Amino acid sequence: MQPLQVVGAAEIEADHVVDAQTIERLQATDLEDVFRQQPTVTVGGSVGIAQKVYVRGVEDRLLNVTIDGASQAGSIFHHIGRLAIEPELLKQVEVQDGAGRATSGPGALGGAIRFETKDPEDLLRPGEDFGVLTKLGYFSNSEGYKANTTLFGRLTDDWSAMASLSQTDHDSIEDGDGNELPGTESRQRIGFAKVVGQLPADQRVSLSFDARKDEGERAQRPQWVRSSFNPVYPLEGERHTYTVNYDFVPAQNKLVNLGLTLYHTNTNLEQDVEDRWGLYYGEVESYGFDIRNTSRAGDHELVYGVDYRKDQVNAGYDEDPDAEEESAKVHGIYVQDDFQVTDKLLVTAGLRYDDYQLEDNSGVSFDDEGFSPNLGATYEFTREFSVNASYAEALRGPTVHDAFKLEGSQNDPDLEAERARNHEVGFNYDNAGWSLSGKVYLTRIDDVIGDPLFGPTRYENLGELESRGILLAVAHQWKKLRAGLTYHRNEAELDGEALNTYEHNGIGTSIGDTWVADLNYAFSEDLAAGWAGRFVTGIDDLDTSVGEIDKPGYGVHDLYGQWQPTGTEDLVLTLTIRNLLDKQYLDHASNEDFEPIDDYEGIVGLPEAGRDIRLGLAVRF
Repeated sequence: MQPLQVVGAAEIEADHVVDAQTIERLQATDLEDVFRQQPTVTVGGSVGIAQKVYVRGVEDRLLNVTIDGASQAGSIFHHIGRLAIEPELLKQVEVQDGAGRATSGPGALGGAIRFETKDPEDLLRPGEDFGVLTKLGYFSNSEGYKANTTLFGRLTDDWSAMASLSQTDHDSIEDGDGNELPGTESRQRIGFAKVVGQLPADQRVSLSFDARKDEGERAQRPQWVRSSFNPVYPLEGERHTYTVNYDFVPAQNKLVNLGLTLYHTNTNLEQDVEDRWGLYYGEVESYGFDIRNTSRAGDHELVYGVDYRKDQVNAGYDEDPDAEEESAKVHGIYVQDDFQVTDKLLVTAGLRYDDYQLEDNSGVSFDDEGFSPNLGATYEFTREFSVNASYAEALRGPTVHDAFKLEGSQNDPDLEAERARNHEVGFNYDNAGWSLSGKVYLTRIDDVIGDPLFGPTRYENLGELESRGILLAVAHQWKKLRAGLTYHRNEAELDGEALNTYEHNGIGTSIGDTWVADLNYAFSEDLAAGWAGRFVTGIDDLDTSVGEIDKPGYGVHDLYGQWQPTGTEDLVLTLTIRNLLDKQYLDHASNEDFEPIDDYEGIVGLPEAGRDIRLGLAVRF
C-alpha cells in the first residue's frame, strides 16, 4: 500500500494524504476503511451511517469538511455520523490536524478534511477517447456485494465527462465472536456525474453532481446496539451535492491563479418510529461559494479570497416536516502568505476574518465575529533534515444544531464564540530510502459549545477542550519492499476531565495510544501484497459522571494482494482480508461500554466486524 505522507503543516496544506491506490487496495466501503491506516484519525461504528470521524480526539463536527470544495456542514441526528461519501469516487483525501492555515475555511477548530473526487482525465489514457470500468466486490462477513460501473470519455478535444453508478447491499454484520448485529444491514445507491471543460484563454470549468441513498432497518439510535429501549426501525438517509469549480490560470501571468467554487448540498434523514410518533424528518441544506486568487511575486506565494456559506436545518413529523427551523450564515475573508526567506527558511503567515450570524429555533439571533491569525516556519538544516513550528487560531460563532434536537431546544442567551489555539513543533528527515518525522502539539478550544447530557436541551459554553499529543513516524523503502510504523498518543479533556463519546457527543472522545504499521512488497509490476496492523492500548478506570468505565485495547491485522493477470489495468483482481484474526473489539471511537454501571444497560456502541474476506474484480473496456 502506498505510504501516507506526513509533512510539516507549513509546507503544504495537508498533514496526511490518502490516495486512490490505497483506497482501492483496501477495497474501502466506508470512512472507517478510508482512514484505517491514519494514526491521528479514528472512525467508530461498524455500520456506515453511524460512523463519526475523530481527529486527535476531536469530533468532525468541530472540523471544516469539504467534498470538491463543497462544505459539509450541520448535523441531523446526534446518534449517527454526519459525513458520507463513496470511496470509489475518491482521487485523494487530505487531512489537516488541528487549526492551521487561513485557507482551511471557517470553523476549522479541530482541523480540516478535504475529499477530492476523480476527474474524467484521471481515468482516460493518452490517446483514449472512451472507456468503461466495471468493478464487482464480495464481502464474506455480511454476505454482501458491491457493483460499480463508470463511463468516461472525451466529448470534444476540450471537454470530457464521466458518470458512475454504484450499488452496495449486505446483510447484518457479524462481530469477532460470531454474533449477528441486528440493525447493520444496508442498501446503498450512489450516482455521480462530472463534466470538465478547457475553455479559451487558460480557463477550466468542472461541474459535478453527487447523489447517495442509504436505507435499512436500524436501531433507533444507530450508534448503539439494539436493546429493549433501542429497537430497530426503518431509517433512510440521502445526500445531494452540486458543485461548480472554475479556474483561470494565465500561463504568462504569475499574479493570477483564480479559483471559484459554487456549491449546494442537501442532506435529509427519515426515521419511522412506527409504534411511537411515526415518521420524523430532518434536513440540512447548505450553499455557498469560495473565490480565491494565488499570486507569485519574488519569494512570496500569496493566497487571498472570500468565502460565504448559509446553512438551514429543518425537522418535523409527517404532518409538517418543516415545523422546526434554524438558519445560520458565515462570511469570511482571508489571506495566506508563504515566504521563502532564504533557501533554507520558509515562513508562512495568514489571517482570516469571519462573521457568524444565527437565528435559532426560538427566534433568537446571535452574531459573532473575529480574526484568526496563524504563523509557521520550516527551516532546512540540510536537504534531508528540517524542523518546523507553527501557531494557529480558528474561530467559530454559534451555528445550527442537531435537527432531531430542534424541538424544545434553546441556546444560552450569553452564548459565546468558540476559539481554537493550536501549537505544533516538529521535524522531518528523509534520506537514502529512510523517512522519519515527529511532532508534538497542543490544541485548546475555549468556550466549546455543547448540550449537557442531563436536563433539557440547552446549548451553552461548556468550558475549555484540550487536545495534546505526540506523533512519530518512520518508514523505509528498500528496493521492492516498504515498511512503515507510526505512533500517536493523544489526551483529550474538557476542563481537565477525560472525554468520552456518551457524555461528550458532538465534541470528542478519548483514544488509547495508537500504533499503525504496514509492510508492502511488489513482486513485480503486476503483483503486490501487503500487511497492515492497527494497535490501540486500553484505557482503564476512565472517569465519567455516572461511574468509571474501561476502554479495552485491541490489535487488528489486515492483508491484501493485488494482481493484474494481463499485465495491464484492463483486468485487476484484489483480495483483502480485514481483521484477519477475527478479533472481537469495540473501537475507541465508538460509544463506550456503560453496561457494567447500574441502570445503563444497553448504553454501548456496536462492536466492529469480525473477519471479512473481500474479493474484488475490476474490468476495463
